[in-house]
Amino acid sequence: MYPLIEPHLTDKLKVSDLHTLHYEISGNKEGTPVIFLHGGPGGGCDARDRSFFDPAKYKIVLMDQRGSGKSTPMASLEENTTWDLIKDIEKLREQLSIEKWHVFGGSWGSTLALAYAQSHPDRVKSLVLRGIFTLRKSELRFFYQDGASHLFPEAWEEYVAPIPEAERNDMVLAYHAQLNSADDETRLRAARAWTKWEMATSKLYVDPAQIAQSEKDDFAEAFARIENHYFVNDGFMRDGQLLAEQEIDKIRHIPCVIVQGRYDVVCPATTAYALKKVWPEATLHIVPDAGHSSREAGTSKLLVQATDGFAHL
Repeated sequence: MYPLIEPHLTDKLKVSDLHTLHYEISGNKEGTPVIFLHGGPGGGCDARDRSFFDPAKYKIVLMDQRGSGKSTPMASLEENTTWDLIKDIEKLREQLSIEKWHVFGGSWGSTLALAYAQSHPDRVKSLVLRGIFTLRKSELRFFYQDGASHLFPEAWEEYVAPIPEAERNDMVLAYHAQLNSADDETRLRAARAWTKWEMATSKLYVDPAQIAQSEKDDFAEAFARIENHYFVNDGFMRDGQLLAEQEIDKIRHIPCVIVQGRYDVVCPATTAYALKKVWPEATLHIVPDAGHSSREAGTSKLLVQATDGFAHL
């Protein structure tokens, strides 16, 4: 990854009567534009996200999605759907007078990148996708109900702890009730447990720094509430919509690199493989010694190689 840099512009974009987004620009002011789409949903951007791109060649745009990061109001679920976010990306593109840009997204960011590209294929120069997530019911069931639980039993025990045993047949729905409780402590306890589950399972080797992130109440509440809101609503999409042949046909001409950790249990490799099967023109790299995180060495190396390769477009 490239060395850390500071943005040369940070600003706000009002996208509705309720929501105002935080965004920043770094790198080369005259460079080829790229937008980084963060995960979660609800995760927000991080300074290290700039480092996937050569700052001499790219005009690097980071945006905190609705309710996330430095965007306001924090953790808001109102007017917060996949299609609202796609409209926001377009508003930001127009605000910055960008005709076409590269799109980079991992995890939920890959979901949003695919949905955006399928909605506006004429605005996308390339796609770099990591840890593919298409929000199918089978994907949610594996991570939040029955799948990853077999690999991380001790973390799973902490995850289910806030939920009464009688309600554990649908963990996403049970968490929905607690994450929207009027009682602050109930809501925050659920938010911390939901977030810790993802942080504990994101890397091949558990990262104590990621676990600590789940204890930060503001981050945990935005991350957990917004994720759960999207998941309980099936991403506001038809099941399997992003993988449908008629949707892939819209983006088949766009150069795409997919980077997937072999041992990713948050977004298992089966989804990346399914995407490759319906989109054989895309390039798929499976990293043999990585989990879900973009920060694992093999994954970050391939992501940077991909952005370097597209910098001339």
